[in-house]
Amino acid sequence: MSCAVTAIRRYPVKSMGGEPLERVTVDPRGLQGDRWYAVVDGEGRLASAKDSRRFRRRDEILDYTAATRDGQVLVTGPEGTWPVGDPALDAVLTGRTGSGVQVLPERDVPHQDGGAVSLVGTATLDWCAQRWGVDADPRRLRVNLVVATTEPFVEETWTGRALVVGVCTLRVVERIPRCRTIDVRQDGVEPRGRWLRPLGTERDACLAVYADVVSPGEVGVGDRLRVEDPASEGTLAG
Repeated sequence: MSCAVTAIRRYPVKSMGGEPLERVTVDPRGLQGDRWYAVVDGEGRLASAKDSRRFRRRDEILDYTAATRDGQVLVTGPEGTWPVGDPALDAVLTGRTGSGVQVLPERDVPHQDGGAVSLVGTATLDWCAQRWGVDADPRRLRVNLVVATTEPFVEETWTGRALVVGVCTLRVVERIPRCRTIDVRQDGVEPRGRWLRPLGTERDACLAVYADVVSPGEVGVGDRLRVEDPASEGTLAG
């Protein structure tokens, strides 16, 4: 059975809302431009919806959306729109968060939480919606690729296997553990139904998968995805 990409989403600034794409270049780091920028405080911690050694919880950042226009990343929020690099943007975000922050490009510390590309299957989303009564909007997961599947959680069985999508090859590395971010208002979605609690009870709080990039290339909506079977190369899954 064939499997195809149904949606692509990129997040130019980590933790802000993202942008839908019809086609994107995938380089060794992931979707070109994905999470390239982040809101960084004076201690070098990244703004997020959670706290950790790397992140500082700053829910105010979720009110902003980042999109790429003519090669430039623009951030839009309640106060207006600014290009990344504009001191006025940093001033607005500093005022909202109550702490000195800047929108900075990735340097020594990767902005991604795990693998280069995140992916979820449509059958998984449908299963969650039916079983738990949540809206199961993939924007709540902040994934890069949504692929059409017929078996819930089949993408988890692809761990360690190569995925050929478009002219790009990925390798699934692990399931993605979830946090409170899945249940907060973000990226244009008002969450309907709590998702994290049932995930923790029935699915080890994991949903979707990370993949690393084996061979860069372009990926587009509608491109077929082929899962390489270790025993028989060329097998299609989905």
